[in-house]
Amino acid sequence: MESQARGGTRWKRFAVVMVPSVAATAAIGVALAQGALAASFSVSGQQFKVSADLLKGKGFVQYGTLDTQHGGKKIPVAVSAFKSAKIKGLCQSVVIPVPLFGDVSLKLTAGNGGKEVEAKNLFIDLDQLEADATFRGINIGVAAGDTSKGPDGDTNKKDPSSFGQEADSVTLKGVKQTAWATNAGTFKLSGLSMKVSKGKNECY
Repeated sequence: MESQARGGTRWKRFAVVMVPSVAATAAIGVALAQGALAASFSVSGQQFKVSADLLKGKGFVQYGTLDTQHGGKKIPVAVSAFKSAKIKGLCQSVVIPVPLFGDVSLKLTAGNGGKEVEAKNLFIDLDQLEADATFRGINIGVAAGDTSKGPDGDTNKKDPSSFGQEADSVTLKGVKQTAWATNAGTFKLSGLSMKVSKGKNECY
């Protein structure tokens, strides 16, 4: 799933979210509860939370676009992509409201006890994030259609002349984010643990 096709729009004004700190934290999005998503899909009406102790990634790119929910509603997101990423202390949680029963939480962890989560050709659609970030070889303000450091085969629908940024590599610490969707070519989850519980039991 190295290529994608999503609903697109013109994002000349989307640069407000495209700052280095946002770009960095964007890199950590992981679709554990949702699984590897198809190249063309409608996102659910629920976001999921992701946190990580440390992420080291290579070949980073970011730009703005729209996701489409089931039913046609458009959601503005920042798409962040990596050629490869290694993650320590990964946690993902999603809370699902169940009629007549209440909230049910699905929480997954991986990459603990000296193990790492590994991903290749990773794409993340997010709208909120926090982290301490260090970029290497970063270019800010690159035309989205001219970025070259991210994954090969990126066919997301985007305005090729809109704001984008890219970096050779990035190191992220103390990552927290909310995301709508993730797509990865491969995802290796070492030490995976999953728990389902009643009520809200989130990563942060």
